Amino acid sequence: MFRPRYDQKRAPNASRLRGARCRHQAGLVAQLRAELAQKQALIEQQTIALTHSQKIFDRSSVAARLGVWECNLPSNDLTWTDVVYDIFDLPRGTALERSQTVDCYSLESRIELSRRRCNAIAERSGFTMDAEIVSFKGNRRWIRITATVECEDGEPVRIFGIKQDITEEKLMQDRTRYLASFDVMTGLANRAQFQSKLAEFCDPEQGRTAPAALLLIDLDGFKTLNDTFGHAAGDQCLQDVARRFERICGGAALIARIGGDEFAVLLEDISDESVVVDLAADIVNGLRMPIRFEEKELQISASVGIALVEDKTPSALFKTADAALYAAKAAGRNTFRISEPFHGMPMRRVENAA
Repeated sequence: MFRPRYDQKRAPNASRLRGARCRHQAGLVAQLRAELAQKQALIEQQTIALTHSQKIFDRSSVAARLGVWECNLPSNDLTWTDVVYDIFDLPRGTALERSQTVDCYSLESRIELSRRRCNAIAERSGFTMDAEIVSFKGNRRWIRITATVECEDGEPVRIFGIKQDITEEKLMQDRTRYLASFDVMTGLANRAQFQSKLAEFCDPEQGRTAPAALLLIDLDGFKTLNDTFGHAAGDQCLQDVARRFERICGGAALIARIGGDEFAVLLEDISDESVVVDLAADIVNGLRMPIRFEEKELQISASVGIALVEDKTPSALFKTADAALYAAKAAGRNTFRISEPFHGMPMRRVENAA
């Protein structure tokens, strides 16, 4: 019977090979485990960083009143982040119906939003606009909307962007515009608005067909009143005078405070000379009435100068009215003077308005 001969040299070599393979495999496993551990650690670090970034974004969004929105097309299903819910005064997570949220926009903003949205979808583009809304709790706000249309295979499938509450910014802008055109003390137009309107009145390209007039008014005795009773009394006087001007000159094109105690009135489309005369007399008589301040009755009066707006530059017109004003002061104050008659409408000379 044949028996294989035992190879004493070969057996140890095979054993060493198996051992080497095992050690190699173990090394690979260890290496893979180490790489896996490194990747797991990197994922954990990135998760921590992402969570931290998300917290910063969320806090920044809340501070800036800025939220993200998304609308699927064509279903119009909406998705909002928490800040957008807050802007519209809706509980976070409330089911959204686009038609209901659109109703929050003012009519003008709704029309403009619809126009821009349709254009953006048609052109596969985006837009930015400011819109006025009334929230679900009745709070009036201004928001800035940015939008971008996302397409797949050339077809729009989603429109998304940012909504930011800019109410404070809008109020600041409105306040700045107001300060640029109105006098803070009285609420009347300021000198800048007056000069702009005066230039418009004197512009021949406006094609003015009916007479117009400029009235300059100075308060008689205001400096004495201010020095005697103090600035609070002076401020009260200016505010009361402004309200009287608004009542007396309600049909004027502009009523302005152009200096400390200097005012101006612009009249347009004057049909009869008596309109200007009667108004000047009403101003003089109306400002003659005492002003009450801290149980005191303060007395002032007014001098008025009148000039016709016709073929004059703004500077020349102002000088003409100012000359008439000084004529009223020279006549003893508490009256008015007219610089010249209206063409075709002789003006009455009034020595004293009573």
